[in-house]
Amino acid sequence: MGKVTKRLLPFLMLLYLIAYLDRSNISVAALQMNADLGLSAKMYGLGAGLFYVTYILFEIPSNVILVKVGARRWIARIMVTWGIIAIGMAFIQTPHQLYGMRLLLGTAEAGFTPGIIYYLSQWFPSDNRAKAMSYFYIAAALASVIGLPLSGALLELHGVFGFAGWRWLYLIEGLPALVLGFVVLKYLPDNIESAKWLVPEQRIWLSKVIKDELKLNHEKKEDKWYSIFSNKYVWLLSIFWLLQAFGTIGITLFLPQILKSMSGGTDFIVSLLAALPFLFACIFMYFNSKSSDTSRERRFHLGIPLLVSGFLLIMSMYTGTTITYVLLVASVAMNWAVTPVFWAVTTEYLSSGSVAAGSIAMINAIANIAGATLPYLMGYIRDVTGSYDYALWMVGIALIAGGVLGISVAQKVAAGKLVLVQQTSE
Repeated sequence: MGKVTKRLLPFLMLLYLIAYLDRSNISVAALQMNADLGLSAKMYGLGAGLFYVTYILFEIPSNVILVKVGARRWIARIMVTWGIIAIGMAFIQTPHQLYGMRLLLGTAEAGFTPGIIYYLSQWFPSDNRAKAMSYFYIAAALASVIGLPLSGALLELHGVFGFAGWRWLYLIEGLPALVLGFVVLKYLPDNIESAKWLVPEQRIWLSKVIKDELKLNHEKKEDKWYSIFSNKYVWLLSIFWLLQAFGTIGITLFLPQILKSMSGGTDFIVSLLAALPFLFACIFMYFNSKSSDTSRERRFHLGIPLLVSGFLLIMSMYTGTTITYVLLVASVAMNWAVTPVFWAVTTEYLSSGSVAAGSIAMINAIANIAGATLPYLMGYIRDVTGSYDYALWMVGIALIAGGVLGISVAQKVAAGKLVLVQQTSE
């Protein structure tokens, strides 16, 4: 497992870091782009959210195809196409071109995150999985820790060769995805059997461990990918992930603008302030997932952090500037802390093949409904009221509801898994 961790996780973390950076760098670009393109907060929210419309539509088909053609080829295809489109964002001239390119970016990137999650579940046994997922999602938080200041610095290139700073941002940050897409073809093994860097005894052992776990989770009657739509546990997991996404998507896409209005600092200072919550998110994810794996307890590691996150976010609106910022930092960190535990619960319940891949994609797609609607709604509220307070209240309530659901959903999913095991043994 040490070999698998060292060989796969740093590379997958790098891929996800680039993916998250390319979908979320619009939040920093907006500090200049909105004025250049004449975007109101509502128009910006529409542009940010349209990414998730096509991302949702193509999420399940993409993951089903990944199982058929292999992770290596399909992930490489995803990265090359989204890299080309991410670079193309540097050349948009009108709001409608922004909308069109965000739709194309969602189409290209659809299936990447659930595809990687499914891929990890085929390499890491359940007692290593939450920790492995934490490393993977730490990359998303690191994308903000590294990417927000980097994006802020790239804005300072404004005027170089007559190019706006936000255009340099899109151009430079889109290139790594294009290059790494070709690296994936060379570096990433399709499965355990093709991992030549493991000795034969290690490949045999790991394959047996994974297959034994999959037998316990085998869905006796539900062997078609479309059976996911009638599985109540998949729906419960989807609703929880949707509520959690109110925080990860809603706050992330507007955090630089919220902090700009609070601090009045330069674009670079704002990008540094926006990065700090995600540094703490890395720390919280690691320790929450490690504690969950060690204790084999999922319910409270899943629900409590989200409850706390929601309460902290609501409290942040009624304090002084410094305390507000501290509470925002803590809220973001607690929100992200549940991520690896959630995917550990999910992948422990699901089996392998197209059913598992389709389920993961469906859960991720439903969560991204928040991405398709929330940015526009938050922008609309900001335009009408002149403040983000009502929007943050909405996000906070969603997180509290998600925390309550998380405490019960882990228990329900565990019960559902037990039923499947009993059916299989019978």
